[in-house]
Amino acid sequence: MAQRGTLGVAVIGTGKMGADHVRRLDQVTNGARVAAVVDVDAERVKRIADGIEGCTAHTDAAAAMASDGVDAVLIASPGPAHEAALLTAFEHDLPVLCEKPLTPGSESALRVLEAEQKVGHRLVQVGFMRRYDTEYAKLKALLNTGQLGRPLMLHNRHRNVATPPGFTSEMLINDSVVHEMDITRWLLDQEITAVTVLKPTPSGNAPEGLQDPQFVVFETAGGAIVDVEINVNCGFGYQVQAEVVCERGTARIGDGHALVTNQAGRWGGTIAQDFVERFEDAYDRQVQAWVDATRRGEVTGPSAWDGYATAAVCEAGVRAQNEGGRIEVELVERPAFYS
Repeated sequence: MAQRGTLGVAVIGTGKMGADHVRRLDQVTNGARVAAVVDVDAERVKRIADGIEGCTAHTDAAAAMASDGVDAVLIASPGPAHEAALLTAFEHDLPVLCEKPLTPGSESALRVLEAEQKVGHRLVQVGFMRRYDTEYAKLKALLNTGQLGRPLMLHNRHRNVATPPGFTSEMLINDSVVHEMDITRWLLDQEITAVTVLKPTPSGNAPEGLQDPQFVVFETAGGAIVDVEINVNCGFGYQVQAEVVCERGTARIGDGHALVTNQAGRWGGTIAQDFVERFEDAYDRQVQAWVDATRRGEVTGPSAWDGYATAAVCEAGVRAQNEGGRIEVELVERPAFYS
């Protein structure tokens, strides 16, 4: 198939993440342009569109997808709006890069899977950007060689400086630990079968009513045990670290030792302050890979199945938070469409 020309992308949602994707597509990504932007805030979306040549402003996603020059869709709106936008994109046979979550729950995610299968070919890539991070990619490549033997355990640390107003305990699972859910499935190539959540006494840094930090344990289909320290009010920076323990060795990423200074009797480096800074390169790689694949007529990267599977694990995680104990993950049989 011949490679298509410059890809016209409609960006749905222009909040923090969406606005960053607009900037990325307009200024960083090769082979794409922002053809349309969509947001419920008419003034904001018009202001963004006015700064990009040939870009149109919309408050309705369906209207944007039906407009001239739109070849693909990037969804960065709030999760509850994703299902409707995805189904509309399917009606137009438009490839989609959808920020996580695919949808907020497994039932709605299953509806998306069924609708995509009716189209007859993959259209969706889910925005699990850690798969495009250089360190995670190196860890995955090392595990794939088999030289360390079978993975036995995976330790993860996920720390944020502080939470925004309105952040809830459930959001620790659905908005934060969801990334460890996907990266665990990808690194180990195993589904997560059960979740347990342990809750120490909340940190004094945590807002009243927020159960933070938490210690989350996954069991996998291949017999590995995975733990996640989720600590979203640590106060000092944004850290994502992982160490895999295998039969013949271990491997660790995320120490942040790219630059170490020695000065005035001290040595050390800096700690990123948010996810945009820490994973900026991964976001760039993710969007470029999506654009390149779409221009070739292909869909690669995390699939709608990955979005559904993580939604199901999130539901088990929230139940484990609320009920205590070990909660098994309920998954339908994986369709051959996603094999």
